[in-house]
Amino acid sequence: MALIEPQLETPRLRLRPPLRDDFDAWALMAADPITMATLGGTQPRAVAWRAFVQMAGSWALYGFGMFSVIERASGRWIGRVGPWRPDGWPGNEVGWGLVSDLHGQGYATEAAIAAIDWVVGTLGWTEFIHCIDPSNHKSVALARRLGSNRLRDADLPAPALQRVDVYGQTAAEWRRRRA
Repeated sequence: MALIEPQLETPRLRLRPPLRDDFDAWALMAADPITMATLGGTQPRAVAWRAFVQMAGSWALYGFGMFSVIERASGRWIGRVGPWRPDGWPGNEVGWGLVSDLHGQGYATEAAIAAIDWVVGTLGWTEFIHCIDPSNHKSVALARRLGSNRLRDADLPAPALQRVDVYGQTAAEWRRRRA
């Protein structure tokens, strides 16, 4: 598969595949107990590196993965948002994780909308999900703002081994809401 290198822009954000220079910020976010409380727990730098190159590998092999989210005004890497589908996953996911000092400012919503538009319009996904820790009320609220409903619960495969609530919707439902 040819490598797709999209650059998505929103009023405040730029979404693009991860670059090597993003790793230090990624590792800091992975070590933040606030951000990682419902994303599987904090990760030491070496484990964060494995997750980072796994995401870059997804882009290289499959033409998609979570985008690095860059704040346009500052150029700062502020998180990861977008498509994710590891082997054994409960479906085609559009997920998010942003640095904790920017929670509650609408960045996740803005980035998720751009990412969903891209997976529906470019990748042709006919449905998508969000795997959310049941205690992550902010992500549940975001999923609902995006128009997703709780579909079921699921156990994420190893190494995650985490029980999640699965929210989601079809591409047709998404398009109707966006019209």
